[in-house]
Amino acid sequence: MKAETVTYLKENASNLNVEEPLVITQNGKPKYVVQDVADYEYQQESIALLKLLTLSKNDETTISLEDAFSDE
Repeated sequence: MKAETVTYLKENASNLNVEEPLVITQNGKPKYVVQDVADYEYQQESIALLKLLTLSKNDETTISLEDAFSDE
């Protein structure tokens, strides 16, 4: 991951190339991450799916096949 300063971000904001996430540092320490919107959305969807998987594994509700396909 490439790292740049806040000053660099301010000076080059209109023409940033964010093919990979860009770490922005302030006073020599990582402060922000700039990334492509499509990558961000993919990341958020992945996190949501992982949360759903975790919730489904924690759900102990089970029913038999007969109950699932009964007419009641």
